[in-house]
Amino acid sequence: MLLCSTSSYAGQVAIVIDDIGYHARDLQAITLPGEVSYSILPHTPFAKRFATQAELANKELLLHVPMQAISGKELGPGAITQDMNKAELQYTLEKALDDLPQVKGINNHMGSYLTQKIKPMSWTMEILKERNLYFLDSKTTQKSQAQNMANLFGVNNISRHVFLDNIPSEKQMTFRLNQLIRLAKKNDYAIAIAHPYPETLAFLDKHIPTLKDQGIELVPLSRLVNKKYIRLAALSEQTTSSE
Repeated sequence: MLLCSTSSYAGQVAIVIDDIGYHARDLQAITLPGEVSYSILPHTPFAKRFATQAELANKELLLHVPMQAISGKELGPGAITQDMNKAELQYTLEKALDDLPQVKGINNHMGSYLTQKIKPMSWTMEILKERNLYFLDSKTTQKSQAQNMANLFGVNNISRHVFLDNIPSEKQMTFRLNQLIRLAKKNDYAIAIAHPYPETLAFLDKHIPTLKDQGIELVPLSRLVNKKYIRLAALSEQTTSSE
């Protein structure tokens, strides 16, 4: 059972569906209600088709960039790794971005190893700054340097709070959704990452329409990114005026 209702919005959430592109069934994710955001794996069989259909449906898109993991798992096309030099990494990233011009930002697919590394993250942020794209840190490691490098290069950034479907059962996803709602009510916003599993899509199709009754507004991820920097600017202005 989900948390009790409130009469007005108590917070905003963004839900990002990762790992889009390998399967035809991923296209079903576009039909989810509300302002769901989607992150597409580069150079995958259904990447461009999904991007075109999502754009027509006015859904926000990210590029889900494969990054080297501690586990050494296979990364797939468009991956960036520690053994790449600056030119190789930036060429790989730019090629993937050129292939999906609809995206407004990127997040890391895996990356528990690479996001800890300052040089690859700084090279990544150079490209994002040039293209005015934001970075969502999927937080696959607590030692990530990605947001530090984003801040250094002036790239708007934000991080994930909840993985909704690490265990894609009704019970576990309800627990995680309630966690997301609590965080949004406490902090005014929260971000969840999920995946295009059939169980997840069915769960979200059922529960997204109930968020409003929980006092929660579902928004595109970029709205939360922009809101973060509006608040930071306001805080800076208050600090300056009080000096």
